[in-house]
Amino acid sequence: MHADALIERVHRKVVWGGRARIAAALLCAVAMPSCSHDIRTGQGSAYLVLTSLQGAKGGGANANAFGTPLSSDVVTLVPALTGSATVFTDAGQASFTLQMKDTLDTPTAVNAITLTQYHVKFIRADGRNVPGVDVPYEFDGGLAVTVSGSATVPFTIVRVQSKIEAPLAALANNFQVISTIAEVTFYGHDQTGRDVSVSGRLNVDFSNWGD
Repeated sequence: MHADALIERVHRKVVWGGRARIAAALLCAVAMPSCSHDIRTGQGSAYLVLTSLQGAKGGGANANAFGTPLSSDVVTLVPALTGSATVFTDAGQASFTLQMKDTLDTPTAVNAITLTQYHVKFIRADGRNVPGVDVPYEFDGGLAVTVSGSATVPFTIVRVQSKIEAPLAALANNFQVISTIAEVTFYGHDQTGRDVSVSGRLNVDFSNWGD
């Protein structure tokens, strides 16, 4: 092969190779938004929207009245003012709706999502987040709820154990307030086994509130 012909062949290869790389980059740029969306919402065709996250104190005045923020009472006198010091679990309540990634699709039984577990982690806005020193320890709880349209799920947001150990136990006597954000993550799967998770946050203020 003559030198000129060889140079021309190499030139064509470089040009076409460059065009191929440019075409691949353009294809990636076009596809990336949809790929990112799939990564954010999981591999399944359906996902959960957390529409409401509320809490309710377990005892005393306004017990079991759900709302936000949650004023968590570390000690409750039963009966009020004159009774024995009692510690109650605080309840959480989360509402979900099932949505399809493709809005033209209609959910079927396969798309229903079963929630099996949740995780609660407490954080503070001031950055003091050492469990057992600044905030209560994080914990896990079990669930057995299947969402096929919409559902409201009860769960424990503050355990009794948290109120009788540091840092909450000291609040029974010093009457200070620890303000936290409860970050709650719910885990589950659709009926084909694909994992699903969704998170929400709720303000929780701990103190020895009036009964």
